[in-house]
Amino acid sequence: MNGIGYEILIPAFVMNEIKRDMQSENKELKLYISYNQSERQPKPVLVGFKHAAEKKFFELFISVEDIGPAAAIKALVKPVREIARAIEEKDAGTLRQLKGIGERKAEKIIATLKGKVAMYALMREVETLPEPVEDFKKEVENVLVNQLGHKLMEARKMIEEAMKRNPGISSSEELFEEVYRGQKK
Repeated sequence: MNGIGYEILIPAFVMNEIKRDMQSENKELKLYISYNQSERQPKPVLVGFKHAAEKKFFELFISVEDIGPAAAIKALVKPVREIARAIEEKDAGTLRQLKGIGERKAEKIIATLKGKVAMYALMREVETLPEPVEDFKKEVENVLVNQLGHKLMEARKMIEEAMKRNPGISSSEELFEEVYRGQKK
């Protein structure tokens, strides 16, 4: 655009999806960009994702101490769903399979993100942005249907069962955790 170019870094799992899409009829590419700049990294780092949920997961992932955008890009060789499941299940072995993630970093990732990424562990192939909603049950329902690819009745049943197991749930985060626990059984 007007002689200005932007370098956008793309994690391996996203690049694989892009390559797959480009072989089909869909030749248009739309990316969700995460913009990262800090005092330690004054040159902006732009990271591209095919889905908004992947971008949000990446931004959570780089909130872990000692994991910046460059390290996160290298590490994200598996789909977000698999990484989130490993975090929620405290599976440091799976996290150590990510590039540049050793025992100490895997434990830090689990300690920092456990309980915050259950919704990403429920992801399916198709993802879109959820609509903003006031009621936390409705919010979870929207994310399960619109972002994570579940059918409406399936999502309602998952929420109903989670609320029966734990009637004290009072936030969308708690509800996502309980829905995730129910899916593991």
